[in-house]
Amino acid sequence: MKIVYSYYVLDIVHKGHLKMMENAKAIAGKDGKLVVGILTDEAVMEKKPKPILSFDERFDLANAIKYVDLVVAQETYSPLPNVKKMKPDVLMESTSHTDEAIDEAREVMESIGGRVVVVPYYPSRSSTNIKNDIKNGGREK
Repeated sequence: MKIVYSYYVLDIVHKGHLKMMENAKAIAGKDGKLVVGILTDEAVMEKKPKPILSFDERFDLANAIKYVDLVVAQETYSPLPNVKKMKPDVLMESTSHTDEAIDEAREVMESIGGRVVVVPYYPSRSSTNIKNDIKNGGREK
């Protein structure tokens, strides 16, 4: 059974999140499992402002998504502590992360016999952009 690990803040769920999870589940395969890490508030605040939704709410939202088999807390911005504990076959990464972070993830995954799959980041569908659209009264034309 293949295990795929993917992680999110999930403050505002949007199509980019769903496509990432759908792709991660496809990589896991029919008999595989998609494990989703949801960053705690403290983990998010290592790099970004505190989420609007509580951790519990974000955790429950992830659990409700059909592609997800298991949701776990991710207590650091980096997925590596969870990855080292779980030893998944695949770690999903995004091009929104630094090359250094992705290279470090590759080293860790190779050391446990796994691999990293890097998928494109779609900034037009980011939670930050959606929040800004709401603040500004709607999408810019």
